[in-house]
Amino acid sequence: MDLQQVTHQAVAPRPKVARPIIMIGSGGIVHDAHLPAYKKAAFPVVALVDASREKAQGLATKFGVPFATDSIAEAIRYAPPNAIFDIAVPAKVILDILPYLPDGSAALIQKPMGDTLEEAVEILKVCRSKGLTAAVNFQLRWAPNMLTAQALYATGALGELHDMEVKVSVHTPWELWSFLSTAPRLEILYHSIHYVDLVRSWFGNPLTVYAKTVKSPRTPELAATKSVITLDYGDSNRVFIATNHSHDFGPTMNCSFVQWEGMNGAMRAQMGVNLDYPTGRPDTFEYTLRDQSDWRQVPVSGNWFPDAFMGSMGSLQAYVQGDAPTLPTSVEDAIDTMRTVEAAYLSSQRGGTELPVIEDSLK
Repeated sequence: MDLQQVTHQAVAPRPKVARPIIMIGSGGIVHDAHLPAYKKAAFPVVALVDASREKAQGLATKFGVPFATDSIAEAIRYAPPNAIFDIAVPAKVILDILPYLPDGSAALIQKPMGDTLEEAVEILKVCRSKGLTAAVNFQLRWAPNMLTAQALYATGALGELHDMEVKVSVHTPWELWSFLSTAPRLEILYHSIHYVDLVRSWFGNPLTVYAKTVKSPRTPELAATKSVITLDYGDSNRVFIATNHSHDFGPTMNCSFVQWEGMNGAMRAQMGVNLDYPTGRPDTFEYTLRDQSDWRQVPVSGNWFPDAFMGSMGSLQAYVQGDAPTLPTSVEDAIDTMRTVEAAYLSSQRGGTELPVIEDSLK
């Protein structure tokens, strides 16, 4: 197998000519991921908007963005006709912003697609009624090591895929996001949603979902931060997501990976950003085949943060420009990720199957 050729194919869509970006929101994720990614990709950001003009101006100065404002309407008047709107705000604010966008424009919406499935449906309806070309920023699909996994699997070397697991056991500093302190839904909606979407990109929609999400006694003031989600893809496939964000016993046993198994081989991608967040560690990728004696590591050019953000914006721009035939994380697809998340919460609330009663059988 020519690994150099495989990794060379592991690239996200890019437009031939990048369109200007109007950035709505100037929070930590914009500072840490959106703007560094767009700078690396040479995607021009021409305006920054935030409820705090001072915050928008400070970020604009740091990243060389020519215009900053606290008014969405003012930013839209400033926007070039072919601008892409990048909405990076808390989920509950999305429906307040979408009506401002010009009909027929293109937008990238930060995940989740609303705080609830009902909000997601309303977001979808607004996007349809305004004729927006809209995608949701489920960027894990575009992380360099995830693209490498797709490219390797496409060679057929692993054979038929029958097993996929996501395992995260780390300490996550939830206090970095003040708006999550009172959120009724936390871990699945704001974190494991990435893995739900990633699984869907490989297997499609699950038949059913089994899940349990629970609070951690280490952070009782927060909503549930530990989850197990099993996605049902029939009797021949095992697909699950297990997360524990309260493992605060040093880095030795921390883990953060996605692993796939096929009939002829397996591969694993480490998501380094979860390890010692927000500093993180490098993303990695390794694989093994039945005719190999051990696992082999493949060089990965970049990390989930910020490189995957080039993919989510690049795929939207390429689709709008006609340089790509599909928009993988469109709102029409993202609504199914939200439906799967909702199914996980419903499953968690309804509980499992009680133990069978056997006393009468013992008489």
